[in-house]
Amino acid sequence: MTEPTRFQVRVRAPIDEVWHALLDPGTLRTWLSEYAEVELPSRYEFWGRYTPDGDVPRQRLLVAEDHVLRFAWTVAGTETVVEFKLTEDGDSTSLSFSQSGLPDYGAMLADPDSSLGMMYTFWALSVANLVDHVEGRPITARCDLTSPLMSEELRIGAPRGEVYASIADPAVFTRWFGARIEAEPRVGGRWAMGSLEKDPDPAKIVDLAPDSRMSLAYQDGVVATWELEDSGGGTRLTFVQSGFSEENPPYGSWMGWLSGLAELRRFHEIDSWLPLWADVHLEGMPEGLITLDGK
Repeated sequence: MTEPTRFQVRVRAPIDEVWHALLDPGTLRTWLSEYAEVELPSRYEFWGRYTPDGDVPRQRLLVAEDHVLRFAWTVAGTETVVEFKLTEDGDSTSLSFSQSGLPDYGAMLADPDSSLGMMYTFWALSVANLVDHVEGRPITARCDLTSPLMSEELRIGAPRGEVYASIADPAVFTRWFGARIEAEPRVGGRWAMGSLEKDPDPAKIVDLAPDSRMSLAYQDGVVATWELEDSGGGTRLTFVQSGFSEENPPYGSWMGWLSGLAELRRFHEIDSWLPLWADVHLEGMPEGLITLDGK
């Protein structure tokens, strides 16, 4: 049996504030879903355009006590079990997450835009937004699963040259993104998550303008583009994903990129920054792909 997907994150907020954000329906509508209803001890539901299979609520509450939230969620006909567990860590909180019943990493890569396949990036984005919300920071975005538009603009409190370096330099990219990046930083150069040697179809850098923009083109025609402009002493970053069929938008990868943008902003704006992710386990993921020390 496939082991549960699990991860642990650092939250710079008291445990009771994080617990409230997990259970309060109004707060859930801010960081997680379009609609949410919670009536303890029997009901915990969320649905809408930001939720996979979100036409109706599909959750069944199992436990919500002692800082443990556990619910069953039927996704694409498969019952999964989601658990959040909070542990007090001084003035901060350690949040542990798991979800059983998901495909392994290889199966997810083969079908990343299926409802089950996108669970990995759905929760990466949702938890990043939860953490930013309870820490008093604006959330990055949520993915509208009813729209083919994939463009996000955010302001980062750092000079444009520094933000550009964190995108164009693969070593710095690896630090904040949390997955190892290898690249040849020039137009026409290859770009791979993991290893250029082991990736048979790496992306290609098709545009690279110092301090201004970078574009990656993938073998399936999808193009990811970062554009940077000065903005009141900081940087306005516009990130766009294009080149795909509007009948089959790559929602899974889009949510992964959005969760990355949340960490990019934290990387530049938080003093004594450490990666949000303290531990990650995805069954079948190649060893060494995920980096957690921020180095």
